[in-house]
Amino acid sequence: MEDLYRAYILEHYKEPHNKGDMDHPDRFAAYANPFCGDRLQMGVRLAGDRVVDVRFNGAGCAISQASASMLTDEIMGKTLDELAAITKDDIFAMLGIPLSPARQKCALLAWEVLRKGILGLDATGTAAEDDADLA
Repeated sequence: MEDLYRAYILEHYKEPHNKGDMDHPDRFAAYANPFCGDRLQMGVRLAGDRVVDVRFNGAGCAISQASASMLTDEIMGKTLDELAAITKDDIFAMLGIPLSPARQKCALLAWEVLRKGILGLDATGTAAEDDADLA
């Protein structure tokens, strides 16, 4: 079964969904993992509090880029409250394979951009203060 998930990850890496720049997003954020150099930016267009378009761009390993592709698919059409309810475990479940702690950081890069940058939440789910890692 892990081989199936690995193939799914490679598919998202080679042909990512929702990849590209967005002109005039309602919300935009960028984040970099200083330990490995993965970088990701995300733009979201909203109708009220619902995501009607999302785009990401960046560079990094297969896990970080595939995770961004999968997450952008997942958030399309959801409300901001539904986005805030997405957990780390949801991201790991989407990927479907066990990850080392270092690879977990790669997998969570898009989630960090979403939570901290797009939603402005800290790890506890409350409004974030300043975060030096956000670009």
